[in-house]
Amino acid sequence: MTPISDAASAPSLTDDVLDLSRVVVPLLRGVVYQADNAALWALLRRQQARVRDHMAVMGLDLIVDEAEGYAHLRQMDYDELDIPRLVPRHRLSFPVSLLLALLRKRLAEFDASSSDPRLILTRDQVAELLRVHLPQSTNEVRLTSDVDALLTKVVALGFLRQVSGQERTYEVRRILKAYVDAQWLAEFDARLREYLASVAPADQPVDARPDAPTDDEEPTDG
Repeated sequence: MTPISDAASAPSLTDDVLDLSRVVVPLLRGVVYQADNAALWALLRRQQARVRDHMAVMGLDLIVDEAEGYAHLRQMDYDELDIPRLVPRHRLSFPVSLLLALLRKRLAEFDASSSDPRLILTRDQVAELLRVHLPQSTNEVRLTSDVDALLTKVVALGFLRQVSGQERTYEVRRILKAYVDAQWLAEFDARLREYLASVAPADQPVDARPDAPTDDEEPTDG
């Protein structure tokens, strides 16, 4: 008996279904940026209503930011309906949260003063952002190592991307604005002030540089 080939047994797909798949699969993998793939972005805009209906079946909401040029999926608030989460929540360490807050503030300053759509930072510039919140006596070798570890984590989360051909240089991804909004920053600022007050010696101002926050303080992202 002649075996049935995979091609013969596979269901035929219409052009409409293929177009939907070409958008849904990249979205399930991560953020879709207009600047990275103009053709995919155009297809997403044409298929937006169908994609939104399709993803809603899985408890996901399609978020499209035309002004910033990115689209991503966000879990709907179905906790009360007892629907399992497809997109897990990530618990972030305090140092990672601190770096995200600093990058978000730097992005806001950049947008207010520049028309360039891309904020590019070197590792040394990121280290300077963090240095204010670290002890004055911090060893430079240890600081470099800590910054490298934080950068690796933030790149893995998708909020930074290493610039091709430029060593230790990173682009701040605009999806950061969707996850770190004004309310998140306000809450984090309050938490940071509490932390500074708790670690500052009695004879030291609260705004002095404290020891780096520990990983056991873990806010949950949105």
